[in-house]
Amino acid sequence: MHYNYETMTTSLAPPVWVDSYDAMEAMITRLGDWPAIAVDTESNSLHAYREQVCLIQFSTEQVDFLLDPLALPDLSPLSEIFTNSDLEKVFHAAEYDLICLKRDFGFTVTSLFDTRWAVRILGYPGDGLERLLAEKFGVRLNKKFQKANWARRPLNAEQINYARLDTHYLLALKDMLQDELVRKGLLELAIEDFRRACHVEMPESRPALWERAKNGRQLSSRERTILKELCECRERIAEKLDRPTFKVCSDKQLVDIAQLPPSHTDELLGLGLSHRQVQNWGRELMQAVAQGMAAPLVQRRRVRRPDEAFLERLEALKQWRKKVARNMKVESDVVLPRSMMERLAEQTPGSLKQLQELMLESPWRFARFGPLLLQVMKG
Repeated sequence: MHYNYETMTTSLAPPVWVDSYDAMEAMITRLGDWPAIAVDTESNSLHAYREQVCLIQFSTEQVDFLLDPLALPDLSPLSEIFTNSDLEKVFHAAEYDLICLKRDFGFTVTSLFDTRWAVRILGYPGDGLERLLAEKFGVRLNKKFQKANWARRPLNAEQINYARLDTHYLLALKDMLQDELVRKGLLELAIEDFRRACHVEMPESRPALWERAKNGRQLSSRERTILKELCECRERIAEKLDRPTFKVCSDKQLVDIAQLPPSHTDELLGLGLSHRQVQNWGRELMQAVAQGMAAPLVQRRRVRRPDEAFLERLEALKQWRKKVARNMKVESDVVLPRSMMERLAEQTPGSLKQLQELMLESPWRFARFGPLLLQVMKG
């Protein structure tokens, strides 16, 4: 289905605000009448201890919806929209939105088109939505709202306009990009990657700061023990205040304190903390330092280093995909996604049949690169 791009650039009708169950049911009915809808989310990651989705935007060819999850504790009726394989969902940079939708509401998404991944496959010099809307439609987005507190109500008129523009042009953009993918013989590759993107893997938690911090040199066991206590102190403060941990103290500040443990609260000022930080949390940080000085030494988790043969195969694949990417004028992960590359390096297929089995999710890449990949891994 192709949309009339000219009519989309005229004055826009106000979006429909959805904050009741009756309004949500009416929206779901209207969304289901279309072959494709655009979707986006806004969260409050820069303003809360635990991030949450604060707004979900939907657009059809005719109307934009802004749904308020904060007013609707039960969004389970939306599941039928996200799982309907006959209804294409168009996102820009879908991965983060899919993670948030699964984390907060348990939603899984089928039948996906990601405009950001499409432009990366096409080798565009930039993949940001702001740039694309400006180039294709002459529309300017105000980037400042990327950092807005979307949990605050009511949203102001500028926020509402920004949120609706995130989805309003996506269907038209999708048509443009799909036509270009077809012309360049890359649509099959894009469809494969859209299908893979639907299988969201929740990100693993990062190792704690005290385990990964280096700050130019290795920390001693005692310094790491102090840092562990400081990190736990910061978590308690951030959770109590409902703000991100970096808005209490930065990682660097905690590492600096652990490396030069102060004996008095005033010494925190010389370690980069502001007067406000010292006044608000100095006593708690000093208690954490004292606990770290006396606590049993922490032990870092041992990470098993991969064997040399795996690392050699992985490096060979990296160099190969970098060369192919230059020829295709795309980024390296478009040629071979990192997860697929690591799986091939680990499994070491010995024949094209074995390689094909490992690449079932991407027959386009196997058909295009299969023999070359086998040669690289055997090299």
